[in-house]
Amino acid sequence: MATFPVINLEKLNSEERAATMEKIKDACENWGFFELLNHGIPHDFLDTVERLTKEHYKKCMEQRFKELVASKALEGLQAEVTHMDWESTFYLRHLPESNMAEIPDLTDEYRKVMKEFSLKLEKLAEELLDLLCENLGLEKGYLKKAFYGARGPTFGTKVSNYPPCPTPDKIKGLRAHTDAGGIILLFQDAKVSGLQLLKDGEWIDVPPMRHSIVINLGDQLEVITNGK
Repeated sequence: MATFPVINLEKLNSEERAATMEKIKDACENWGFFELLNHGIPHDFLDTVERLTKEHYKKCMEQRFKELVASKALEGLQAEVTHMDWESTFYLRHLPESNMAEIPDLTDEYRKVMKEFSLKLEKLAEELLDLLCENLGLEKGYLKKAFYGARGPTFGTKVSNYPPCPTPDKIKGLRAHTDAGGIILLFQDAKVSGLQLLKDGEWIDVPPMRHSIVINLGDQLEVITNGK
C-alpha cells in the first residue's frame, strides 16, 4: 500500500527544496491530499484553537446535538442511516463578508482566536497555491486570481465535532463526498483517526498527526489544473 504523503514545508528552505516540490507535485496528481508539517502556524496557537473549540462544543452544542440529532437518528434504528451525518457543526464565513458576529454563544476569546486562525489559514492557502503554480509552470498568483471572482474569494471555516456513536455500524460521522471548493485546509484531531480518502478503489486513513494541517484539493482546483 502506498504511504500517505506527508510534506515538511521547512525543507523548501534547504537543499531538499527540489525533492520537496516533487513530493507536492506527486501528492497533487496522485492523491489530491497531503499532510503538512512545519507549516508556520505556531503549535501553541493550534492548541488554543483546539481547546476553545472543545469547550464551546461541551458548553453550547453537546446537549443540542443529543436532543436534535442523536435522538432523531437513533429512533427506531434498524437499517443503516444514509440521509444524515453523525456530526455537530457550525460554519464561520470570513470572505467576502464575515458572519462571525451573527454566530450565537461564541465567547469573545473564541471569536478573536478564530478570526486570527482564519488569517493564518488564508496566508498558508495562498502560499500553497503559489507552490502549485510553481509546479505547474504558471506565474505566481495565477491560481489565487482564478478563485478571486467579482467580489473576492469565498472563504470560511467549518467547525465540526463527531461525538461517540453507540451504533457506528449504522451511521457515519460524515458520508462519502467530494469537496467542491478550491483548496481545503483541515486541522483534525491529533489522536482519533476518522478521515479517509478513496484511492484506487480503496479507503485509506489520513493519519492523525499532532499540529499538522491536512490539505485537500477540491473539485474546482482539479478542474482548473486539469488534474495536476
